[in-house]
Amino acid sequence: MRDGDRDDLELHRSLSQGDRGAFDELYRRYSPSAYGLAYRITGQQVLAQDVVHDAYMALWRAPEAFDPARGAFRTFFLSLVHHRAVDTVRREERIRARQERASNLEPVAVEDPAEGVIDAADLADRRVEIRAALDTLPPEQRQVLEMAYFGGMTQVQIAEDIEIPVGTVKTRTLAAMRKLRRVLDRSATEDQ
Repeated sequence: MRDGDRDDLELHRSLSQGDRGAFDELYRRYSPSAYGLAYRITGQQVLAQDVVHDAYMALWRAPEAFDPARGAFRTFFLSLVHHRAVDTVRREERIRARQERASNLEPVAVEDPAEGVIDAADLADRRVEIRAALDTLPPEQRQVLEMAYFGGMTQVQIAEDIEIPVGTVKTRTLAAMRKLRRVLDRSATEDQ
């Protein structure tokens, strides 16, 4: 048995007796690994944080769930995080599927057909404004926006594709969005 495993057993025994300090130490030891695992599975920071929080709360409420005879504490805890992360992804997929089914319902008939025509014309005008605003961006900023919003790529994928750091992708995206907002706000003000 490794020294770390022995320490974990002792911390678990203390936790089982309600020792908050033992809980804090187990949190310090395993929260980075637990978060990394949860993030890899869920792909979302907030969901990963929720998974880790839920796993630690389960440990606090039922420390007896860990059986030292079945393996190391680290293995047990990361397995707990893994299962919760998978359950979270499945739950999110069910919610998304339910929302898609709900959004595919037939739209309510519009009382006045002129409203639909006006909405379509406004949408077409807005698309032209957005395309014109995109043309005002420097090429490297326009590139990351097009890859993200028209190509559906994540910032990490964009960084890998054009071989730049993720931080640069984020900076370019933020700068581009700010410039677009200024251009489109000016355009809206001029139209009034």
